[in-house]
Parts: sequence; C-alpha cells; structure tokens
Amino acid sequence: MDLGIVGQAVGLFAVTNIDDIVVLALFFAQGAGRRGAARRVVLGQYLGFAAILAVAVAAAFGATFLPAAALPYLGLLPLALGLKAAWRAWRDRRDGGTDQEDEQAGAGGPGPLGGAAGTLANGGDNIGVYVTVFATAGGGGMSVYAVVFLALVGVWCCAGRFFATRPVIAGALARWGHVLLPLVLVALGVLILVEGGAFGL
Repeated sequence: MDLGIVGQAVGLFAVTNIDDIVVLALFFAQGAGRRGAARRVVLGQYLGFAAILAVAVAAAFGATFLPAAALPYLGLLPLALGLKAAWRAWRDRRDGGTDQEDEQAGAGGPGPLGGAAGTLANGGDNIGVYVTVFATAGGGGMSVYAVVFLALVGVWCCAGRFFATRPVIAGALARWGHVLLPLVLVALGVLILVEGGAFGL
C-alpha cells in the first residue's frame, strides 16, 4: 500500500469532515444512556458516508447520478432534521419530559436513516473534491482512499463519542444539547443551501 496515498487520504478526510465531529458529539450526547443509541449513530454515519463514496466513485468513472446543480439542495436534509429536532425539544419541554412512547422505543439520537441523511447532506459538497481526486488516483489509488476513509469514519465516531462523554463537555451537551443540535443542523442546512446558490440565494 502506498503510504503517500494513505497520508493524502487521511489529510483529505480530516479537512473535509472536521465539522462532522461536532454533529457526532451532539448525536451521541442526545442518545446518552439509551440502549442501542450509539450503535444507531455509528450505523447512520457509515451508511451516509458509504453513499457519498458510492456517488463519488461512480462519478469518477463517468456515471453522474446527481447533476452539480442538485447538490446544494442536499442542504434540505439537515434543515429538515434540525426542524424535527427543534419540534421534539419543544414538545418535550411543553410536556415536561420525554414522551413515553419515545422512552419505550428506546429513542434518543437519530435513527440510522436520519443520521445517514445528515451525513450525506453534510458531505454532499465534498463529493466534487472526492471525484476529482478519485479520477486522477486510478482504480488502485481509489481503493486505498475508500479503505482509509471508511476506517476514519470509525475514528471520527470514536472522537465524537469521546467528546460527548467528557464530564465538562457531557454536562454542557446534556444541558444545552437539545438546543444546540437543532441550531447546528439548521445552520448547516442553510449554509449548504446558501453556499450552493439553491433557490437563487
């Protein structure tokens, strides 16, 4: 395995996904103490990033599933997730606690598909970068990038959970996470929409 490509892959992943750690920490904090919540966050992260990789690899081989003009509209996904999280936080505050049905269902943090949608939307703007790199790396180099990226998704999940379980950070997230998560997701969605010029913004 070419160590030069491995180093480039690590650097590219870190630069394009640094903001994911904040979102992951919020997701892990939201599901703290709920059975299976951490597993759902990790599964959602892998599903979303696998979708990003699949699109980037396919596009590198010339099969473009999404026109470039459609990518900014991926911002609607975290925007919708943020609004849903805000509504849930408002409902729980109004009812004086977590909904009993949510407790029985083991809710806490996003489900795998919700997490995957957030990851896909957040990484959608990185697809163009990945396509360019993959197209010039060749089949072998592309495989190295994919393996390194998928390994680093696990590292990112560990980092997000680490931050979410530090006493000071965990306390802050437990107190403000229900407010921060919707704000971060909505801001992320709006940023993707505005930077991409969606709806003529």
